[in-house]
Amino acid sequence: MSNIVTLAPRLRQDKSAKLCRLTTGFARDRRLPDDVFWLKENAEFLGILAATDTPVTPEALTPFEQFYEQIQQRMQFFPQYYRFLLSICLDLEDLGLTGSRGAELSVWVAREGLAEAELSDLQRAEARRLLARRDAGAPDEGLDARLHRFISRSDTFAMPNKKAAYELTHIVFYLSEYGRRDPQLGSGALTSLQHAALLAYLDQNADLLAEVCTALRFAGQTPSPVWEKAVAGAHEDIGVTSGGPGELNDAYHEYLVTGWAMEVAGRDGFGSTVPEGPPRFQRAYLPQGALRAMSEAMFDLGDARRADWGQMRPYVLPLLGPQGHEVLVAAEGSSDRFEAFFESFARAARPTGLH
Repeated sequence: MSNIVTLAPRLRQDKSAKLCRLTTGFARDRRLPDDVFWLKENAEFLGILAATDTPVTPEALTPFEQFYEQIQQRMQFFPQYYRFLLSICLDLEDLGLTGSRGAELSVWVAREGLAEAELSDLQRAEARRLLARRDAGAPDEGLDARLHRFISRSDTFAMPNKKAAYELTHIVFYLSEYGRRDPQLGSGALTSLQHAALLAYLDQNADLLAEVCTALRFAGQTPSPVWEKAVAGAHEDIGVTSGGPGELNDAYHEYLVTGWAMEVAGRDGFGSTVPEGPPRFQRAYLPQGALRAMSEAMFDLGDARRADWGQMRPYVLPLLGPQGHEVLVAAEGSSDRFEAFFESFARAARPTGLH
């Protein structure tokens, strides 16, 4: 008779222990604070912890204490990074680190007029939100109107343009104060988010799709279950390992924003076990999308290109491989706006004066 050994199910890693390893990993192990990418990664990481009201123990914040103590000197010497530095400082305080440097830095940034050096309305909006968290700064006349005008031009977001799509999501984050208030989006802006989600899904870009799903929820909308399933699948596919130096071109941002999107949707994100040591985030599988093949097919049609998806569908579908075919069919079923999206995506009408 064979001996049957029953193995106890592996216990899920305690959330506080996992968070301690992540904070240590981002604060000390992945990069050094003198690296601007350290600022970027930690601003994103801490920002998501603060946005989701994640309970953080004092132990988990310990790795940031030295940086916090020196943050005024860093701000004075590196004012060009004021948004990163101020964001990190404010989030650390809001997460429970004792101190009042955030208010002092906000007053200094406002007095120095650092936001006035920003050419981008997106960066001005970020600066305004940061300063408002400590009741500093002054109104930027016309900023909201310009932001709403940009995000309401839905045709912009029916064409592949990742930069514009990420600007769209971040504008919604700032206008909504990360889900704490109604961003008051009009129908054009909501259509823009739908278009951006469809493009991200067609491209199987889970990073962007996650941000769009989060922005939709901040706007009081419910994203398509097809999109949120893809986001959750991507998050669950990311494994966290302990890596060595030089292995930093990883999926850390995708891990953060997909987990965030799951939390905003009321699901448990950040379920992967986190080992000790420098965390590395790797996807086990990168799915193939349909967007590139669709774009090439439409471009090659030239004057025969039509804006009617019903006419173009029999031509486009056979040009896709099995996986691309599956993605496109799923995208069609994910939104009742697919045909309207395709009308803009097709770019069938030539602008006057171009031959």
